[in-house]
Amino acid sequence: MSDVRHVLVLPDRDAAEEVAEALGERFGVDEEPRLVRDALVGEDDAEDAQWLVLLRDEPARLDPAELNEFVAGWEGWREEP
Repeated sequence: MSDVRHVLVLPDRDAAEEVAEALGERFGVDEEPRLVRDALVGEDDAEDAQWLVLLRDEPARLDPAELNEFVAGWEGWREEP
């Protein structure tokens, strides 16, 4: 089994939480995505933090382009891990 991971970058915590919830509805993911705060280098203000949604996809069934299009609705994007 491969260890495929997707990293979705969102502008704020609310967007990250909405995406994590919507992933189950839209893509039927079984495992709960992890939310991680990613402070920008040199930034002390919490408002300047991005949020990451980390998603394991061991069967590699999720299409990266489709995930990127999905998170664009929240002003986010998919990063290569």
